[in-house]
Amino acid sequence: MKDKTTDIFQNAPVPKAVLVNVIPSIISMIMVLVYNLADTFFIGQTKDPLMVAAVSVATPAFLFFMAVGMLFGIGGTSLIARLLGEGRQGDAKHVSSFCFWTGGIIGVVSCLLMFFCSSPISRAIGASDDTISYASQYLSIVALGIPFLIISNMFSNIIRAEGNAKIAMAGMILGNLVNIVLDPIMILTLKWNVAGAAIATVLGNIASSVFYIAHLLSKKSLLSIHPKEYKVGGNVAAGVFAIGIPASLNSILLSVSNIFINSLMKVHGDMALAGLGVAMKVNMIVVMLLIGLGTGIQPLLGYCFGARNRKRYVAVMKFSLCLAFCLSLIMTAICYFGAGPLVKAFLDNKDAYAYGFSFARIYIYSGPILGLLFVFINAIQATGAALPSLILSVSRQGLLYLPILIVMNGIFGTENMLVMAQPITDYLATALAAVLFIFTYKKYFAGIKE
Repeated sequence: MKDKTTDIFQNAPVPKAVLVNVIPSIISMIMVLVYNLADTFFIGQTKDPLMVAAVSVATPAFLFFMAVGMLFGIGGTSLIARLLGEGRQGDAKHVSSFCFWTGGIIGVVSCLLMFFCSSPISRAIGASDDTISYASQYLSIVALGIPFLIISNMFSNIIRAEGNAKIAMAGMILGNLVNIVLDPIMILTLKWNVAGAAIATVLGNIASSVFYIAHLLSKKSLLSIHPKEYKVGGNVAAGVFAIGIPASLNSILLSVSNIFINSLMKVHGDMALAGLGVAMKVNMIVVMLLIGLGTGIQPLLGYCFGARNRKRYVAVMKFSLCLAFCLSLIMTAICYFGAGPLVKAFLDNKDAYAYGFSFARIYIYSGPILGLLFVFINAIQATGAALPSLILSVSRQGLLYLPILIVMNGIFGTENMLVMAQPITDYLATALAAVLFIFTYKKYFAGIKE
């Protein structure tokens, strides 16, 4: 079984090895993108921009719990890929079981906290008097699916570490299709509006979680979620957290930065806030595709690193960087010139559309380099380099973005210049990522010729 699932990592030509792993990952991200756009699109069909604004406001809380899934997903993927590269399948099972049970328990506790505190949480993340009821309703229902959200996001990554990129993709597609199919029924046909969007989201996460659990319980998987395989010591927890915490910090800081810009944009009115939310969704078209490319190569790079195959690691990096840059340019052009119809699909209000169109074009300024950024991030994570991963994670949406956002608001105080803070940050973050990658590569491959 091991030879069948990991042979592509070790022996396939580099372009084939990259594409076999990247294409399913990109398709998964496309489905995540469609899933994220679906709620906003169908809520937009109610012609109530306050509902659109409320869902946009609730997004940071949703991102926070996705970050928990990423903690175990990215951390587990990096460690499992390296262990399989070293031929330590038994230890890989300990890691997958640890991730499942620990992440699940955190999900149950978080579910209870979010359900009973949805109103104060909504107010804290930027809901206004006009949107508080919609936002709290959405969060209280989404709270019920938090354990499944964490498990789904966790194993959509981890399963790729055993060479089953297609299984990881299938689970993601299943969950997203459930959400997409139910959205118009629950939002428009049944007139459940924001509540309908939340219910569809919960059921989608349940579907993908059940699919992944069924795979992990089958004989087709190299991994395990059996309680008897659960282990914390032996570098299991430490190995997962070393990369998982920096990776999740990036998502947590993304959530915090969204809350922060929402609070600053709220001063300019709910229509500006609705436009900002839609512009972020449009920008996600580029971001999610390129994240898919980056996460797709991480197991391959991790396996090469675990096997100490320097030559193949370098070849994978070169091909991936070229692919990322070309895809970045194509997607940037599509989203820049297509900003009008893309925003129009979500917003009918004239003022909200004007904000959304302007913001969407500003966000896409960083499009050409985003692919390089995500390749560097995942290459660093693949080596298990905890400190460079931590530095990069706290810098992009924290140490770089927040000060830039504050300065832009203080100097200019306009809606467009608030949005401009993100492209400026992305260019600085890409430069930092390149430097950290060179440092990591030289340190962790020291003394290895091939």
